[in-house]
Amino acid sequence: MPKYGMTIDLDRCTGCRACMVACKIENNTSQTAFWMYVFRLEEGTFPDAKVSFLPRPCQHCDNAACVKVCPVGARYKRDDGIVATDWDRCIGCRYCEVACPYGVNYFNYKDPKKGQYMDWKDPDIQVATAGVVPGWSNPDLDNKFGSENRSIAGSNHIKGVMEKCTFCVQRVEKDMSPACVDTCPTHAIQFGDLDDPNSAPSIAAREKSGFKLLEDRNTQPRVTYLGSTFSPGAREIERPSVRE
Repeated sequence: MPKYGMTIDLDRCTGCRACMVACKIENNTSQTAFWMYVFRLEEGTFPDAKVSFLPRPCQHCDNAACVKVCPVGARYKRDDGIVATDWDRCIGCRYCEVACPYGVNYFNYKDPKKGQYMDWKDPDIQVATAGVVPGWSNPDLDNKFGSENRSIAGSNHIKGVMEKCTFCVQRVEKDMSPACVDTCPTHAIQFGDLDDPNSAPSIAAREKSGFKLLEDRNTQPRVTYLGSTFSPGAREIERPSVRE
């Protein structure tokens, strides 16, 4: 059984946010949900200011606080390392959102079909799409996954449930990499079996020293950041507006 994880080389990340776009397209998330988010950080002052970038997917922690607090077992850790959300079981209590120190959870306040970027019934858009199925209707995301045969992919498409990064489980179970990995133009993001010394993230981790986010919380993340670090005084710049 593989133990999936990820490395992100901050020296390679250019802040292009292609990973954010790929994640939204693959998982059909609603307008305000960013399962992958690239923080833009600034430190110092002009003319010595420095800008750096920090991609942040779900950390898929081995000691996940969100799993511990879920009262119905909807949030759980799979044997392959993926922390998943069974939206058939989720009751929308949002305990996982409060417990997670990384801010990766999103709650569906309304039907996600109504939270998309476009009105798919607009005649002008229908001409442009030529009848292509809209983003919120991807049959791959309706499948059940894993030995548990549970509904865990996509953005749930159901009002009143939690959602987050799944490491693109619908792709992983087809021996494909997550969408953010395949889309990154600088190959900053690597994904694979952390128990395999020849996997891409294992090789990358041997080449550079790294760190994990909020290691003092003992969450034991499966995402390791390599290369450059930023100072505690780094300031976040540019945050997208959130609309329901």
